[in-house]
Amino acid sequence: MTRLSARDLMTAEVVTVPPATPVLSIARLLADRGISAVPVLDGTGRVLGIVTEADLIRRLAGEADHPASWLASLFANAERDAARYARAHGVTAADVMTTELVSVGPTTPAAEVAQMMEERSIRRVLVLEGGKLLGIVSRADLLRALVAPQNEALELSDDRVRGAVMAAMRKQPWADTFYTLIDVKDGVVELNGFSRSAEVQRALRVLAENVPGVKGVKDKTTPMPAYLYTAV
Repeated sequence: MTRLSARDLMTAEVVTVPPATPVLSIARLLADRGISAVPVLDGTGRVLGIVTEADLIRRLAGEADHPASWLASLFANAERDAARYARAHGVTAADVMTTELVSVGPTTPAAEVAQMMEERSIRRVLVLEGGKLLGIVSRADLLRALVAPQNEALELSDDRVRGAVMAAMRKQPWADTFYTLIDVKDGVVELNGFSRSAEVQRALRVLAENVPGVKGVKDKTTPMPAYLYTAV
């Protein structure tokens, strides 16, 4: 997945709605299509916002609103409360949609897309180019990419693979390039020498597995002797 981009991951056939679409029609659309959100586009194809299941639930909950208490009214913000009321009671996509969009470009790496979703606790990002919608990347798309066979596996020389593994190790403060020896044969990385802990051994294996061109990892390291700890 590390070599994939948003364009590779996205669903290109996206169901969209115009801003005047009634809320009830959007709810039926989500249920009939088995989707959880629809972007809202204007007549030129520009993205105005997105209506999600959460927006519709907020709209449903708005019907049960209770008058604010006298104490709460002392700290009311008219502009904020008016916007909240419109979203909670609106009848069209334009009223209830989320306008603070999270988007990426088509060449954004898959790892950055995943990190963005994790940091913002969101389920999807829009893929835009020149303000126009190209597709949507959802968490499901990321999971499919993660488990998909890596047909595009690189064929690199063993020397290049070893150099790439060593370079990756040098970037990590916990990786010991002095007491850990790296050998590569037919794309399979062999770890020899000493390791400080089981956690370091596991991390080294994961690091090597993520280097392009690596076909497998054999960990033959052994725990570092006590006398060597005093020397480092």
